Amino acid sequence: MAATRAIAALEAAGVGYTLHRYDYDPAADSVGLAAAAALGIEPARMLKTLMLLADGKPACAVLPSDASLSMKRAAALLGAKAAKMMPPADAERMTGYKVGGISPFGQLKRVPVLVEAAALGHARVFVNGGQRGLQLEIAPAVLVDLLGAKAGEIVA
Repeated sequence: MAATRAIAALEAAGVGYTLHRYDYDPAADSVGLAAAAALGIEPARMLKTLMLLADGKPACAVLPSDASLSMKRAAALLGAKAAKMMPPADAERMTGYKVGGISPFGQLKRVPVLVEAAALGHARVFVNGGQRGLQLEIAPAVLVDLLGAKAGEIVA
């Protein structure tokens, strides 16, 4: 398997990570929950990457796979009046990744990133590696440091 842009971004930054592969289930109701179950990880450590529009501008939110994003909280943290989910086709164009394989790292266009503050309480978390069926295990501080992310309470 060729390295994804997400892996290349971590390599270029000299950041430590562990790759985990699993059998991606396209029929799963929740990609994140399915990945957590497949890898035997508690859902709070398996983070999902959601692309949104805040006052029409793209942004990225990273939160536990068993949580729902609060659009109101996300908008407030971004200094916007309102936020909504980005249509999947737009998310794919913006990030260069397929839905189900969107990583916060190595996106085609750099956008503001929000991280659920509770995720920072874990020693290691999992984020998508830029390909369906591929997860990256990293220290949560990497999300904030490497992505210049804002940490805050963004779950509903």
